[in-house]
Amino acid sequence: MRFTAYTSSSDVVDDRYRAVARAFGYRIGERGDALIYGGTDVGLMGVLALATREAGGHVTGVLPQLMADRGLADPACDELLITDGMGDRKRAMYERADAFVALPGGLGTMEELLEVLTLKQLGYHDKPIVLVDVHGFWQPLLAMFEHLFEQGFAKREYAGLWHVAPTIDELFDHVDHYRPRQLPSKWF
Repeated sequence: MRFTAYTSSSDVVDDRYRAVARAFGYRIGERGDALIYGGTDVGLMGVLALATREAGGHVTGVLPQLMADRGLADPACDELLITDGMGDRKRAMYERADAFVALPGGLGTMEELLEVLTLKQLGYHDKPIVLVDVHGFWQPLLAMFEHLFEQGFAKREYAGLWHVAPTIDELFDHVDHYRPRQLPSKWF
């Protein structure tokens, strides 16, 4: 299983988020799975990649040339792909994924998550998308989604695009037993 993971490059986040990134990475490695991620060795991304490698998992980092030029590339990746820009980066991560996982993160994490949700909504893929809701991190976004449903900007059935997992065990359980759901057309 190849997990494309979206998470933070910040080094100033609470340690409880580091613990979740580390646990996720270790589980990937222990299972013999692979990680595809943003290609840096900083923040939660670095914690995740290191834990995956320590547990024997394969790590593919994908980052744009701009970030590589700033010295952010993780030289310990098993495979490091340097792209022309962010669009190419996201495409490479998307194309290699069997599942998408959003750990706590910032604007980039949210942007990447929303893109794979939209692609699934439009029928470009039917892969699992899991939000790891450690300490209620994703609750404000989920409330915004509920607001979209209530206001008629999205069909309530689209809550089936993603799965909310409060724990790493639940994340893997969902992915291991995932069956794509038939969703209605986007248009009312």
